[in-house]
Amino acid sequence: LQKPRKATPQTGEDTLNGHLPPGWQSYMSPQGRRYYVNTFTNETTWDRPSSVPGTPKSPVKSANSPSVLSVNGYHISGTPVHQLDSGHMSLRKASGDPQVSFGEKDKQCKESSLTINCVTFPHPDVIPEQQLLKPSEWSYCDYFWADKKDSQGNNTVSGFEILLQKQLKGKQMQKEMAEFIRERIKIEEEYAKNLSKLSQNSLAAQEEGTLGEAWAQLKKSLADEAEVHLKFSSKLQSEVEKPLLNFRENFKKDMKKCDHHIADLRKHLASRYAAVEKARKALTERQKDLEMKTQQLEVKLSNKTEEEIKKARRKSTQAGDDLMRCVDLYNQAQSKWFEEMVTTTLELERLEVERVEMIRQHLCQYTQLRHETDMFNQSVIELVDQLLRKVDPAKDRELWVKEHKTGDIRPVDMEI
Repeated sequence: LQKPRKATPQTGEDTLNGHLPPGWQSYMSPQGRRYYVNTFTNETTWDRPSSVPGTPKSPVKSANSPSVLSVNGYHISGTPVHQLDSGHMSLRKASGDPQVSFGEKDKQCKESSLTINCVTFPHPDVIPEQQLLKPSEWSYCDYFWADKKDSQGNNTVSGFEILLQKQLKGKQMQKEMAEFIRERIKIEEEYAKNLSKLSQNSLAAQEEGTLGEAWAQLKKSLADEAEVHLKFSSKLQSEVEKPLLNFRENFKKDMKKCDHHIADLRKHLASRYAAVEKARKALTERQKDLEMKTQQLEVKLSNKTEEEIKKARRKSTQAGDDLMRCVDLYNQAQSKWFEEMVTTTLELERLEVERVEMIRQHLCQYTQLRHETDMFNQSVIELVDQLLRKVDPAKDRELWVKEHKTGDIRPVDMEI
């Protein structure tokens, strides 16, 4: 996965060790290393050239060195990552957006550098993969730059759109969880209603004695248990269901804003790319026209050829200026897109972490309330257990006899 590098090299003439030879200019790489460009031959070297014949010139081969485009004596410094593709050099693609490309004159597939439009670029094979922003994490900002094809391979969706779908799916899951809790609340309410109704049933109401006391307490425990379940359902609604529904009410609206923002940046980047391609083609045409005029001058086909060459040279220079401006605007748009992609994906990542943590906390609240409900129910039934252990058939018989006896057994004298 490749992401655009954002360093911008600074230019300046090297005057520390004297003036450079004619035609040479010095520039500064993003890493702070100075390199040199020959404006006549478009050679690049790390070694400072001197006026002494035979001075070695080391081509710039570093993967981190800036790519310098030379057009009619003008240099456009940037830091794109390049790859060879169907006879032309282009930026390595990120998030499916078109990247700046320059026509290739001579293919040099197996060398450490490539010369395209008289500009030396490092070969893709010697360029290391872009390092991850968060190498120790599976962060969104590292893995959603490219477009992804559907299962049929017909349509594509941007990596950022996949992130948005993930967020919207999470929002839907959150809503469905709240609906699940609502169904649980209905069950609790219905259960409490049935318990309360059953507690008022008159069946076996005439049971007496210690067993009658235990039976009456058992029926009363149903009413107490019904109250516990009503409180449980009420807390479920206020502490679990409602927060799940209220969390990020404007979530979808916020996601649409993010989507439109990144989409606009992608369109802007594509338009800048189209402008660069147009300017490149215009420069190629102007250069061909200048070359043709130069050939005509050599064979002296026209007395006006020299004037036409001057005119063609001016147009070629202007085309080079236009291309330089378009590339600069593209680099600015790409830098903006890169920064916004990183910032926005990290924000989506933060929202997802926050969503998961919020749901976890409220589901833990559900389990805690359920545990408390069980404890209250247990306390209600404990009194019934105590009375049941005190049930005494002998005592019940004694109490009943005292209330309903008709007289004691006495001996009766028989007369003859």
